[in-house]
Amino acid sequence: MQSDKERLLDDYLVTAARIGDRRALDHLVTRWSPRFLRHAYRLLGDESMAQDMAQEAWEQILRGLARLEDARAFPAWAYRIVTRRCARAIRQLEKRRNGQKALAADPTPLACEAADNEPADSARRADMALVLAALKTLPGPQRAALALFYMEDLSISEIAIVLEIPVGTVKTRLMHGRLKIRDIVKGTGDDQIG
Repeated sequence: MQSDKERLLDDYLVTAARIGDRRALDHLVTRWSPRFLRHAYRLLGDESMAQDMAQEAWEQILRGLARLEDARAFPAWAYRIVTRRCARAIRQLEKRRNGQKALAADPTPLACEAADNEPADSARRADMALVLAALKTLPGPQRAALALFYMEDLSISEIAIVLEIPVGTVKTRLMHGRLKIRDIVKGTGDDQIG
């Protein structure tokens, strides 16, 4: 989870950026851009498209930042903008492909995703690689919910806001995603033993 210090820093950066502090805005963009890019990539499965959508989302975030009344709402508000941009891109792809599936079946993780989450010892790195590989196999909605919860440290209520779904649906996606990852990881372990 995000520490109180990190939340306070984000609250300060958002508040300062809203009143025109350019350095605070630059720091806010630096802190949040990799997260938004990872989120867009998880939703789209295409690195180039994710970069475009994250950039477009930042343009909208910067235009709307002055109207954001509660700085603490920034993560959920901004992730929701990224999510909507990605959803719009998916709809456009689907129209172009005449109903063919727009998401990649087995996207590879961005380098920044692995680097941000690598534990120090090799056994934990191997476990993390196995879990990340299992995460890639999940359907997009479950993958997004799990990643927002475990990798981006959002609460269940924040995830509900980001994905524009009820809290109960978030909990269901988390539960089913965890079970699928457990089964995949357990199956891999069984294969290695036998």
